[in-house]
Amino acid sequence: MLKVAVVTDGPYGDRAFETMNEMFNTAFIELEQPSSMFLDEIDVPERDLKLLENANILITYTTHPDLTLELVDNLHSKVDWVIVAAWKGDGFKNQLESHGNVTCPYIMCELEENGNPIFDEFVSKIGKPKVDLKLDGNKLKDVTVLRSSPCGSTAFVAEYIKEEYLNKTLTEELPVEAGLKLQHYPCRSSKIRLFSDDECKKTMASGFHRDAFEEAAAFAKRGLENREIKM
Repeated sequence: MLKVAVVTDGPYGDRAFETMNEMFNTAFIELEQPSSMFLDEIDVPERDLKLLENANILITYTTHPDLTLELVDNLHSKVDWVIVAAWKGDGFKNQLESHGNVTCPYIMCELEENGNPIFDEFVSKIGKPKVDLKLDGNKLKDVTVLRSSPCGSTAFVAEYIKEEYLNKTLTEELPVEAGLKLQHYPCRSSKIRLFSDDECKKTMASGFHRDAFEEAAAFAKRGLENREIKM
């Protein structure tokens, strides 16, 4: 089973751990945030260091930039892929991604396949939301989460859709409702990195969920039409 390590120095990453731990062998490592703005060397307990080094996918939710840099510089060659969830500034992003097996997504629920087998195995289940809708005639019978946002909001939205639309005729409003419901989930993404002039991350997450349900609805309708033609 794919090994994932989530490392944090503050309040972020716990929800991602809970979501990922249902699908992968996942470790959650909490490090003490450095009191100084500058870090001379990384001090990670031996047990935690082994968990980090043995991971296939390392995900950093550390907010101290020097700690993040130390982790990435020291561990990128020992893991298959590093995902930096908390970063600020294009220069810092470019510095981290220069390692080749490091990615700094603008928002964690935009992750998709990149051609690397290990990374693709991970994002087949975690990343940009993807759902499946089952129909009985024109009525919704079930909603299955195929790929979840790391924070677990996709399951939150899917449960709402089932509660409101199960056994009801599928309408064009359903994807819109899915996107709006995301706004009620206590998303923390906009608090990890502060950009005063960038698109709101919660708005982006809402759009990703709307699109996921829209695509699933279109696919389900095509399947229904094909069955009717064969009959």
